[in-house]
Amino acid sequence: MGAHHISRLWAALLVLVVSCTAATPAQAYDNPELLPDHATPVIDLARVFSEPQRTELERSLERFEAETGWKLRVLTQYERTPGLAVREFWGLDESSLLLVADPRGGNLLNFNVGDAFFALMPRTYWVELQTRFGNQYYVKDNGEDGAVLDALNAVEICLERGGCQVVPGLPLEQWLLTLSTSVLGGLVAGFAAYPRKDEETIAWSWLLLLSPLWVMLFGVFGIAPVITRTSDLLPILRNSMGFLVSAVGAYLIAQATVGRRLQNDAEG
Repeated sequence: MGAHHISRLWAALLVLVVSCTAATPAQAYDNPELLPDHATPVIDLARVFSEPQRTELERSLERFEAETGWKLRVLTQYERTPGLAVREFWGLDESSLLLVADPRGGNLLNFNVGDAFFALMPRTYWVELQTRFGNQYYVKDNGEDGAVLDALNAVEICLERGGCQVVPGLPLEQWLLTLSTSVLGGLVAGFAAYPRKDEETIAWSWLLLLSPLWVMLFGVFGIAPVITRTSDLLPILRNSMGFLVSAVGAYLIAQATVGRRLQNDAEG
């Protein structure tokens, strides 16, 4: 009886929750009174830009649209938002990108992306774009205006190239990550290569056995992210040097410690 009574209470509670949810539909903001009285690709309600910045950005976006046909629009907001009214104001369609800058959330940037953009830049591109330029550390170092302008610049570069799989440019923290994985790959390769037999210089069998690991660390995580994001050869050279130096170091250390111990055990 107790179990049956409890099940009836759960059923009643579920009906109550569903009915309350259905009775209070979500409401979207629609405040056309916040829209400007003239045509402009930038609505700066949060006062992110200075007057010269806003004027230059308007000219740049209008020029880019005239040259390429892609419609880029910027809305900055804080406590007030025009909401859905911007869709009709700007005539947003599948070839339109709306960048919304709102500092109230954990990330400054949000994107309303038209379907035509996904043929050139996948959904992962927009996630990376948001996390790279909209995070609080980037905004703190570059300002809200810098974050918005840099994000727009990355989009324009990719549209001019005919598309991107990743966001162009190699941030310092991302390069340090690729350098770390390159060094780690070198350590694995160097340790695998130290000789385990007499008159053996390199343990090729061990080096090949562990090749999936060190090739993945160096090639996939150390070099590939650099090549896909920049044409600069310096990060590639630095990562390659990190791999070689760590491999030689691991080889010599392993030979002087583990290798010598194995040799002493064999002689004993």
